[in-house]
Amino acid sequence: MTGKHAQSEEPRLEARGVTMRFGGLVALSEVDLAVPAGQIVGLVGPNGAGKSTLFGVLSGLLRPSAGRVRMLGADVTAAPPQLRARRGLARTFQHPELFASLTVREHVALAHRMRHHRRRILTDLFDGRGLLGRADRDETEHVDALVEELSLTEVQHQPVLGLPLGTSRLVEVARALATDPLVMLMDEPSSGLDVTETEALAATMRKVVAERGVSLLLVEHDVPLVLGLCDTVHVLDFGQKIAAGTPEEIRNDPAVRAAYLGEDVDDLPSGGELVAPGGELA
Repeated sequence: MTGKHAQSEEPRLEARGVTMRFGGLVALSEVDLAVPAGQIVGLVGPNGAGKSTLFGVLSGLLRPSAGRVRMLGADVTAAPPQLRARRGLARTFQHPELFASLTVREHVALAHRMRHHRRRILTDLFDGRGLLGRADRDETEHVDALVEELSLTEVQHQPVLGLPLGTSRLVEVARALATDPLVMLMDEPSSGLDVTETEALAATMRKVVAERGVSLLLVEHDVPLVLGLCDTVHVLDFGQKIAAGTPEEIRNDPAVRAAYLGEDVDDLPSGGELVAPGGELA
C-alpha cells in the first residue's frame, strides 16, 4: 500500500490540536492528524463525528477556533484554498463538481493549464481563442498520460454530462492529478458506486500513490474499503479522535467497535471484527 516516497521526515499535511467551535457546539476537539508522503490515510467515524468539518479545515474552507494546519512544515492555518492548491493540495468532492458542457479531456487540460499556464487562459479568452486554445506539446503529453492512466481514453472526447458516476469520479481524480498535487483530499470517493466501480477506483488510488508518489487522505463511510486500502486510519467520534493506527489495530480497537456498534466498550468481546454500518464485516 505504501508509495515510493513514503519515507519523508515532514508530513505533507498535518493538523495539530485542531478545535472547531460553532457557537456552543464543539465540532472538533484538539484533533491531530498527519498525512505522510506517498501514503493513503483514512478518516472514518459515525455520522456527525466531525469528518467533514476537519476536511473543511484542512482544505482551507474553515478556519479552526484553535490549533494549526501545516503543509510540509509551513503554517497554512490562515491560507485560503487557492494558496493551499498552489502549495500542492488538491481535492475531489462527494458529489462530482464538473462542467457539464466540457469533455473529459477538456477538464483535465483546463486543470493542467490552471496549474502551469494560468495567464494563458485569460490571453486565449481575450484573443478570441476560447477557454482552451491550442495545446502545447507539454500539455498534450501530460493530458494524454493522465487520460490513459485512468482508463478514460475511450470517453475522453465525450461531455461529462451523462457519464456513469464511477467514470465521473475518475474524471475528478484525473483533473486533480493534472495540477501535480502533493496531497489529494478525497471526500467519500465510493459514494454511490457499485462494487465493481468501487474496486476500480480503489485500484486507481493505489496506482496513483505507487507510481506518482501522491499522498491521499480520504473521508469514507465504507469502512471495509478504508481498512483494505489505507496505511493509517484515524477514527473520529463526537469531534474527538478516539483511535489511530494500522487497519489491523483499528479493526480490533474496542473504542472503535463501541462507536460503530453503539455499545459500551466493556460489553464488547475482545478480538472481534469491526462491523461496518449495514452489518458487513470489515
